[in-house]
Amino acid sequence: VDVKCKMENTLAYWIAAVVLIGLGLAGLILPGLPGAPLIFAGLVVAAWAENFAYVGLWTIVALALLALLTYGVDFWAAMFGAKKFGASQRAIIGALLGAVAGLFLGLPGVVFGPFIGAVIGELSAQRKLPQAMRAGFGATIGLVLGAALKIALALAMIGIFIVMRFL
Repeated sequence: VDVKCKMENTLAYWIAAVVLIGLGLAGLILPGLPGAPLIFAGLVVAAWAENFAYVGLWTIVALALLALLTYGVDFWAAMFGAKKFGASQRAIIGALLGAVAGLFLGLPGVVFGPFIGAVIGELSAQRKLPQAMRAGFGATIGLVLGAALKIALALAMIGIFIVMRFL
């Protein structure tokens, strides 16, 4: 009876881990779901299911750092894109503020927030509309770059877990 109960618990942990990881992967694209933290939580639950026999403390710490890094990537990428397209300091700050404000407005806010923020920032710096639009375009390119980097970091987290678990 004790072995059966242990197996059922382990299965429940693995199901919870897979659900959390799946939600986390969706959260990398969908606003409102914290993608990397959900993936991290799922990986911790999976490690816990096996009493951390294969995935230990240092691996968990590395996975936590990668999860934290995904947040910085979002903001850095929007600013980087705007700067590469010749944006002023105000446009870069506008792109950052637009990215933060966009988080509260769902998918349209996430997509258009950095663009609108960079355009407003550039216009406030007495630039003309074509320059402002270019800065906004740069912020949008940065947003796409940031999304790609977030996905790469999340897949790295999963890959590290798999390597540690099966090697």
